Amino acid sequence: MNKTITTLNLPAPSKADGAKQSQWEELRSVFPIYVALAKQLQLEIPIPQNKRILPDKVDPNLFSQIQKWLEVMDQQVMVHQLRHLLQMTTLNASESGLRALIMRHLRKQAKTTTDRDKADFLLVQYFALTAPPKIYHKQIELSDVANVLRPVFGEVDSTPLPWCEPLENMIHTLRGFKSLRDMLQTNFIEQGRRVKETAGGMFYDPSAMLAFIRFNFLMRRTLIELMHADLIYIRSGLVNLLHAGAKTIECHGVGLGKAEPIEKLQQMTDEWKQPFQKEYTERTVNQAFEKLLGLRADVERAVEKVIGKSQPAPPVAEPEAAKPRKAGAAKGKAKTAKAKTTKARTATARTATVKSAKAEKSAKSNEPKAMAAKANEPQVKGPKRKGKTGR
Repeated sequence: MNKTITTLNLPAPSKADGAKQSQWEELRSVFPIYVALAKQLQLEIPIPQNKRILPDKVDPNLFSQIQKWLEVMDQQVMVHQLRHLLQMTTLNASESGLRALIMRHLRKQAKTTTDRDKADFLLVQYFALTAPPKIYHKQIELSDVANVLRPVFGEVDSTPLPWCEPLENMIHTLRGFKSLRDMLQTNFIEQGRRVKETAGGMFYDPSAMLAFIRFNFLMRRTLIELMHADLIYIRSGLVNLLHAGAKTIECHGVGLGKAEPIEKLQQMTDEWKQPFQKEYTERTVNQAFEKLLGLRADVERAVEKVIGKSQPAPPVAEPEAAKPRKAGAAKGKAKTAKAKTTKARTATARTATVKSAKAEKSAKSNEPKAMAAKANEPQVKGPKRKGKTGR
């Protein structure tokens, strides 16, 4: 039997006299997001410019007009377009707005696969926005996700569901990956989607959504960490080649010429942009990562040819809780250096996932700065509501 959204303890709008006001406040929270989406996609906004600063008190006529428009927008906007907006603007920084948008999609009586994918993305985004910083230095458990999502779900049983076991198996395998090459040799993204498709209405079981949030977040975090491990390898290899007297290398693997200047390649890696900084799909992300792996293969070949031996791969950051503690002064410096590298990679992965006002943390890392674009349009502030957006 498929479980439906009624298994959630969602705070439904009140049926008392203040019901309209409660719904109005939720509309005010999501309205700026929909306006920004319409501008981004060049869609018509039927609300006059002089009425887009919504009043505190409900306006019945305006309420009906906005509600109908949002329903039309929900049918037109795809999940990758929503993802692009929230990860590239400061609209993502509002806990209350993001929570209201999640509630809007979860409360729908008839949900399409697009609604499900939007809810899936928004829940991961909410987790990334509101999770405490210490969670990025440990293996994330279902209980951690349940604690962070309490404002959305209420109290949820975090006991693993048997049919979600494939997600857990993939998470366990992720921990052993050392390069993007390891990831791209799997079809984990497709397997995760297959589990979600097979779930049907059971996807909306709150315990199941905890499992999907954890899987999706860890997949994204691992991709970011592996990407930076490959960038570190490439940069180190290029420096070694320069020290060995090389000026150019052959770059067929990345689609460049036979004698590409090393300094040009260094600039290219320094300016490397994560594929999450623009509108993207699974296909375009894979293409970007394959291009990076092609460059790494070119550098590997050049190092072996010029220097005569392969270069050791840099270690991939492990969560703090997974690292054994070691004593001894002789290992102190190495441990400190590794900790700094772990911190830098983890901060980069966090900002790539949460494109919000907290992006300044990535400035502490020597890795490429995570995308931090501000909304081009003035944003309309919704009702003030305290959320865990601060760090």
